Amino acid sequence: MKIDNLFRDTAPPLEGERFETLLSHKGLLIERIISSPRIAATEYIQSQDEWVVLLQGEATLDVAGEQIELKAGDYVFLAAQTPHTVQKVSDGAVWLAVHLHHP
Repeated sequence: MKIDNLFRDTAPPLEGERFETLLSHKGLLIERIISSPRIAATEYIQSQDEWVVLLQGEATLDVAGEQIELKAGDYVFLAAQTPHTVQKVSDGAVWLAVHLHHP
């Protein structure tokens, strides 16, 4: 058994985002994401469902053309094939993303 902490080593990268797999098991992927405010606005259209919570910081997402403002503690469910883009994020934002891959 390994015990770790979501807030260990949360220094943001110089640009972009750092994705770290915390658990991958039977179609489930849980990852921690650390964001820099210097990100490229990349549109994601994923084949899996995703539930994401912003643990620390603030962010603006575009989800299927709708602007969503998030602050620490806010979460959103992104169904598979839903286009979404991180438009703006605070320095050192910490996310927890849960991906549900269907067989």
